Amino acid sequence: MRVFVTGASGWIGSAVVPELIDAGHQVVGLARSDASAAALTAAGADVVRGTVDDLDALRDAAAASDGVIHLAFKHDIAFTGDFLGAAEADRRAVDAFGDVLAGTGRPLVIASGVAGLATGRVATEQDRPTIDGSPTSVRAATSQAVLALAPRDVRASVVRLSPTCHGEGDNGFMASLVAMARAHGVSGYIGDGANRWPAVHRLDAAKLFRLAFEKAPAGSVLHGVAEEGVAIRDVAEVIGRHLDLPVSSVAPEDAAEHFSWLSGFLGLDAPASHTLTGELLGWRPTHPGLIEDLDKGHYFVAPAA
Repeated sequence: MRVFVTGASGWIGSAVVPELIDAGHQVVGLARSDASAAALTAAGADVVRGTVDDLDALRDAAAASDGVIHLAFKHDIAFTGDFLGAAEADRRAVDAFGDVLAGTGRPLVIASGVAGLATGRVATEQDRPTIDGSPTSVRAATSQAVLALAPRDVRASVVRLSPTCHGEGDNGFMASLVAMARAHGVSGYIGDGANRWPAVHRLDAAKLFRLAFEKAPAGSVLHGVAEEGVAIRDVAEVIGRHLDLPVSSVAPEDAAEHFSWLSGFLGLDAPASHTLTGELLGWRPTHPGLIEDLDKGHYFVAPAA
């Protein structure tokens, strides 16, 4: 099938594209720069130039495809003070896809997150996010809008990703923790560090997106979770060992100063299950877990001067 992928040259998208191509699909990727276009061409994909704000380009590409995997999100503005703006742009893109795909039975798969779904227990695919008007809940509302496309004959599904989709080349949360440990001379965690993050290797996540595109029933909620919950203190200890730094607790009231933008995420206790996802699609993660991946050492290669 012909698959239109946004965010195709990003961290997850650059794994999804070869996963789709290896399975025999034709991929058309959205590229906003010459570098992204070149990377997609080298990977064997066709290219549509534009951004998630180019709604006409999104509609045309979706109409010419057998379905859409939407991974793009304006992280550049989301984590520099305008998360609401990024979430609103995401919603406009999803609404554009929904209008084009309505009545076709074609798939629309989008990325969302598992963090914050449940408090004090393991989140499952049956949990729904709280919509309270906050910037983060605006993005969560987009996932609900996608599921609401199912009665309009769109084979819509939502893949909720773990807070960390790790692997070699990762520049996300784990790489940021390593950088902060270097900068402070200590590998820190908040409080007792017993809070847990689900985790998934990016290659396992890529396979889940392919399976969702190929066969997820309309209205499916899927969890890109390989490990139910990894204690943040265990992560800090691995980082400290590899960097030969002390490992220490950071008091909650000092977390914002120490961890900057990451502090709001790092203290979350957000265990999540993928049991229903496995039963529905036969998805079985096979790549290294988070601690094993950290121990491979690629996160600790010293940055170039």
